[in-house]
Amino acid sequence: MTANPDSLIRFLLPDAGVRGVHVRLQATWQEILSHAAYPDTAAELLGEACVASALFTGHTKIDGRLSIQLRSSTALRTLFAECTAAGTLRGIAQLSEGADAPRDLSSLGDDALLAITIENPGLDPREPQRYQSLVALTAPELDEAFEDYFRQSEQLPTRLLLAADRNGAAGLLLQKLPGDEGDEDGWARASALFETLGKAELLATPAEQLLHRLFHEEKPELMGDKPLSFACSCSRERVASMLQSLGEDEARAAAADTGAVEVRCEFCGREYHFPLTEFDILFHGAEGTVPAPERLQ
Repeated sequence: MTANPDSLIRFLLPDAGVRGVHVRLQATWQEILSHAAYPDTAAELLGEACVASALFTGHTKIDGRLSIQLRSSTALRTLFAECTAAGTLRGIAQLSEGADAPRDLSSLGDDALLAITIENPGLDPREPQRYQSLVALTAPELDEAFEDYFRQSEQLPTRLLLAADRNGAAGLLLQKLPGDEGDEDGWARASALFETLGKAELLATPAEQLLHRLFHEEKPELMGDKPLSFACSCSRERVASMLQSLGEDEARAAAADTGAVEVRCEFCGREYHFPLTEFDILFHGAEGTVPAPERLQ
């Protein structure tokens, strides 16, 4: 169906009454990795989160963007991944200085929070509709935590496998169709086939080859694919809005030493420069600035 290695493929196992989504990232993942030097476990978790954000856009109707965010007060401060309806992704991990993320997520502590947020356009473009669901962090792996969430929230049997290394990231999601679709033991068959898949094979095998290898006896039907790519939604206007929300006094304090506020986007590395000479326009909408006198007159 597609030669693009960065893609989302939806498929159906009609006799079993099972739907699925497969995501594979290569160039997109390399671009995300290139903007920070992550230790091994943090890189793996970020790759898995990026894949999961894309998988869930293929599972749920998204008109805007879907993000996954994990916060804790331990070594892994923030894990964030986002995929838009257009198939663009970005992601970031923030760690305590000199630390790596734990492999067992259930060790992050009681205050750790994992959330899925869907943001769709509202009637007013300035006020998007946001829906957020919290995911329990009682499982050691990210995919296991999401499996538990889907079983409990949607009450549909769900299987999910996520994998990432320095070279690529991939994921596979299976879910039983609602109602009585499929034969009596369809989910059991699909789940048993899913159990034969390991993370190494998931990473190493192209999508269509993998789906054929796993499910050829179920006669999978490919329902369409979507290319995936890296893109960042940062802009000078958004950074200006952020500075305005901080307030003029704080912005001037930040610019005191250098005569400007320098902001670097951690997602894409782009840098934004706001000199003090632009602050009157930024905060008051003035057409220009008049230098302050050097002494009282």
